[in-house]
Amino acid sequence: VVSTLEECVRDADFIQESAPERLDLKLDLHAKISAAAKPEAIIGSSTSGLLPSEFYESATRPERCVVGHPFNPVYLLPLVEIVGGKRTAPEAIEAAKTIYTALGMRPLHVRKEVPGFIADRLLEALWREALHLVNDGVATTGEIDDAIRFGAGLRWSFMGTFLTYTLAGGDAGMRHFMSQFGPALKLPWTYLPAPELTDKLIDDVVDGTSEQLGEHSIAALERYRDDTLLAVLEAVKTSKATHGMAFGD
Repeated sequence: VVSTLEECVRDADFIQESAPERLDLKLDLHAKISAAAKPEAIIGSSTSGLLPSEFYESATRPERCVVGHPFNPVYLLPLVEIVGGKRTAPEAIEAAKTIYTALGMRPLHVRKEVPGFIADRLLEALWREALHLVNDGVATTGEIDDAIRFGAGLRWSFMGTFLTYTLAGGDAGMRHFMSQFGPALKLPWTYLPAPELTDKLIDDVVDGTSEQLGEHSIAALERYRDDTLLAVLEAVKTSKATHGMAFGD
């Protein structure tokens, strides 16, 4: 245990900052971290909502600075999104990939510096649609979660969206799927703007999720989540190995 930030990072080869999402705080932290760190140290940030070009602006040697955005629970979910800023060197991206891979994670290089990166942009779209369905009385929070966890969510956990739809196209694959179902994208099914967070909508969401919790505590459900994630990950690894695939394929 050390008493100063400078002592903490001085001899590190890799540094991961996980401070709250405040630009002023990140700017200050990374100015201090990068000034005290070894010149060759790779510096990462767990931010999910800030862009690296913004908070690495005052950093010393920003070419070695990246975003390494993990997902909760970080100790179980392997995905980490790596994002470079406008001054990040390609070598730093590759070094970060190597480090995260050695930690048992699955690095995903985000090719462009965009707000929300990849995963959170997808999750935000689903979250907005779910809130509209509650707001319009189409479904409860529990019914929406059931639609995911007993349907698409099972496929997403090991196959993702594009590969799932490729199989839906039959032997002709994605081209057939796009020609058959692509026009449906123009149908006015979905709501792109976020719904107004009225008191009623907030109450409906809170009441619905409280009903889903039932008698279970948050801590108990966190244990259930972790145990289930471990089981799913192990099942996916085993099945992929059986079919001649690596876990990261």
